[in-house]
Amino acid sequence: MRTRFFAAALAVLLFFASCTAQGSGETARTEFVLGTVCSVRLINGGDAKALDAVFARLREIDDHMSANKEGTEVAAVNAAAGREPVKVSADTLYVVKRGLEYAALSNGAVDPTVGPLVKLWGIGTEAAHVPAAANIAAARRLVDWHKVRIDEAASTVFLEEKGMALDLGSFAKGYAADEAKRILAARRVKAAIIDLGGNIFAYGAKADGSDWRIGVQDPLSDRGDYIGIVRGKDITVTTAGVYERYFIENGVRYHHILDVSTGAPVRNGLLSATVATSSSTLADGLDTAIFALGREKGLALASSIPGVEALLIDESGRIWLTAGASKIFSLTTSKYKIAE
Repeated sequence: MRTRFFAAALAVLLFFASCTAQGSGETARTEFVLGTVCSVRLINGGDAKALDAVFARLREIDDHMSANKEGTEVAAVNAAAGREPVKVSADTLYVVKRGLEYAALSNGAVDPTVGPLVKLWGIGTEAAHVPAAANIAAARRLVDWHKVRIDEAASTVFLEEKGMALDLGSFAKGYAADEAKRILAARRVKAAIIDLGGNIFAYGAKADGSDWRIGVQDPLSDRGDYIGIVRGKDITVTTAGVYERYFIENGVRYHHILDVSTGAPVRNGLLSATVATSSSTLADGLDTAIFALGREKGLALASSIPGVEALLIDESGRIWLTAGASKIFSLTTSKYKIAE
């Protein structure tokens, strides 16, 4: 028997609206784009035209990078795999390059060519199922970030083997959040909350100078239940977790973060990995890599990058922190405990 669950990504992180109450001079908008519910709240400065510009940019990025829509640049690159390079926009070229950088950094734990496995499992769609072992093995052979060729001068991307497929789901929302911030800064917005399906960017500063407060989702509870608070100024916080998209088949839960070494969902004892830093592109790429690497290697990776802090929750209810994370994170429940 199979049961499907489609957990809205905006439940990953809960922004604490302690800065200003709705209706007190704020301007906000929510739309479905990038495959999720995206919200932008202008806290200090800006107007409807600023939101028009932000959401137009989000739709443009989606139209370039979605692997699930026809006519996108990523779809064109995938269709031409093994045959010819495809000219892409500066957006797509940049995100593919960053994806390859994170693949190298994590020794392939996160891989932008994971598309064949993502499509095979279908997690987050009505087609979600446990594939046959032979089909998993065949899809795994097509996942190899070393076989992506980028020609920056020609602005092209080429997948060397037929059947390979890009999936930029671990990178595109972070880039989009950074682009939203760039647009708001150019329009002299002083403070805003950008929530792209749980990728939170608390941009600018609160009027009273205090920190933003961002709740970290409890991975074993309902949406909106949090285990603690991350504090900071001009900070982005993203999470990769087992609760975002998953299905249950024959009593076994299968989440959407795939282990490219096995072709199946990652099983390493972690429930979620949260990253806090100043770049959402960086945070979005790292949270999946850190989760897939597991506790020891994941924390080591986070600790090796200046300005990055990470928080990992394991199946025993322990929370593992990088050194700097202990300074910005406060536990607010007795359900979990900080590991020592």
